[in-house]
Amino acid sequence: MASLFDPITIGDIALKNRIVMAPLTRNRSPGAVPNTLNVTYYEQRATAGLLITEGTAITQQGQGYADVPGLYTPEALEGWRKVTDAVHAKGGRIVVQMWHVGRISHNSLQPDGLKPVAPSAIRAKSKTYLINSDGTGSFAETSEPHALDVAEIGGIVEDYRKAARAAIDAGFDGIEIHAANGYLIDQFLRSGSNHRTDAYGGSIENRARFLFEVMDAVTKEIGAGRVGIRLSPVTPANDVFDPEPHTLFGYAVKNLARYPLAYIHIIEGATGGPRDHQQGDRPFDYDALRSTYVAAGGKAAWMTNNGYDRALAVKTIKDGEADLVAFGKSFIANPDLVERLKRDAPLNTPDQTTFYGGGAMGYTDYPALEQVA
Repeated sequence: MASLFDPITIGDIALKNRIVMAPLTRNRSPGAVPNTLNVTYYEQRATAGLLITEGTAITQQGQGYADVPGLYTPEALEGWRKVTDAVHAKGGRIVVQMWHVGRISHNSLQPDGLKPVAPSAIRAKSKTYLINSDGTGSFAETSEPHALDVAEIGGIVEDYRKAARAAIDAGFDGIEIHAANGYLIDQFLRSGSNHRTDAYGGSIENRARFLFEVMDAVTKEIGAGRVGIRLSPVTPANDVFDPEPHTLFGYAVKNLARYPLAYIHIIEGATGGPRDHQQGDRPFDYDALRSTYVAAGGKAAWMTNNGYDRALAVKTIKDGEADLVAFGKSFIANPDLVERLKRDAPLNTPDQTTFYGGGAMGYTDYPALEQVA
């Protein structure tokens, strides 16, 4: 019978416990370059079995928010090397979440002020985060996107491959493909945002084509044992919808089973919202999704996420319903979350006003248990 605090090996990565820090956008990397403040933030949380970085753009075109890091310049890779070295010095393991936001962006963030890209020219009813001329941050409506042509799609697949190689060269233990929360891969998957009539639209098989081209490219480049993927079957985040999520994501995990991946990361319900949120005509069956994956031969670790507290996480691992549990907001306010969970100690309360942008306040200044004592 497994415990939340037991070690586990996922693909080619050995973890000291089953507690994962979820990817958390914090908007504290000006110029898309990780800095010393970011080093401290990740180093503080290195007792997690696995750290997943905030979404990190594979190219400038993939950027959707101000002051989020990238993987596409020498300066950014040098910054990430300092992060990975610091985490490893503390005995931690860290993977980078590779991000292309697609239409969830703004012209001002794009190369030469061009339109963001998407599977179809459908503007998302969503917002992005920009830095104003006076240095303050604010949310703004996303811009109208440009529908990718087939040649452009191939170029983005190549961008994923290059970014995967850059991540490993920068010292990461692996990568997570962000295919969730209404960003580019998820936009291709869902019929609400993909109205294409070519080989990348229409049927589920066609809508999933881009996902599997990316998976083929990155697993061939760095090995599947260092690759994870994040999916969010029913989240409405960033204006995405599909009326048949069971069929769509059943197809996705069945075909993901052919790769010997490190993990499958599933967001249950609405990201950051109700766990019982549904799309389509019935509640989503996450147990059936995992059964579909296992029946197809999938052996990757199964990671669950969204609204987990200590009791639910302990029970989920004990009952064999997942191999890993990811915590988000709890890790923002508790750099020593693993120790607090072990002791069943009280948790610091996160300050939501400091989630996005700013400096050390609300980022690296939350006290550990010893400091509170």
